[in-house]
Amino acid sequence: MGWLSMPLASMGGHTSPKQYLDAQFTYERASTDDLPFHGYRVLESACPGNRVYYAALERYDTTGTQDVNAVVCLVRWNPKAADGFVFAYKDMSEGMGPYEASCPLRILDRLSSSNDPNALDWRRRCYAAIQRRSRKLPDGALIRFPDPVAFSDGNRHEVMRVKREGTRIILTNRDGAGRYRVSNLLDRKFEILRERKISPTIFT
Repeated sequence: MGWLSMPLASMGGHTSPKQYLDAQFTYERASTDDLPFHGYRVLESACPGNRVYYAALERYDTTGTQDVNAVVCLVRWNPKAADGFVFAYKDMSEGMGPYEASCPLRILDRLSSSNDPNALDWRRRCYAAIQRRSRKLPDGALIRFPDPVAFSDGNRHEVMRVKREGTRIILTNRDGAGRYRVSNLLDRKFEILRERKISPTIFT
């Protein structure tokens, strides 16, 4: 499915992408000659940064819940858009194997089991991303990237030192010189190096 764009007036009174998409994916269909009664409802959802929407979507009928699967929407949100089209989205099922794989754990935990290889691969990548973001990165730690990272000053560094300033993470050279920022650091691949500690010599 392609992108669907709209002005704020077409969002049905909803003031954010999450509100609109929660409503869009929650509906019921009365039984017809071709299809029995069925419905969908959003159990959990998130739209971090108004960039990607993730939801656990329950499908149910008169007998109860049938399954819970994930839906992913790419989101464009620009309340100051010059052409008035402030919101656009493109929806995908997890079975389409979306590239975006930063779904929160609380949503993944609501999903039914699946045999779909694309869905299973997507869930694996989501869990791997959660594990990366949960890594402890203490102040002073020495980390090594798989390949040197290029910075705007022309330097390239593979091994860098972590400097924590509150919730902000700054990287420096191994010796502590320089100040560098790496976007989405915790989502990147790196290893924390163990440094050999040299005990001081004590003379008696």
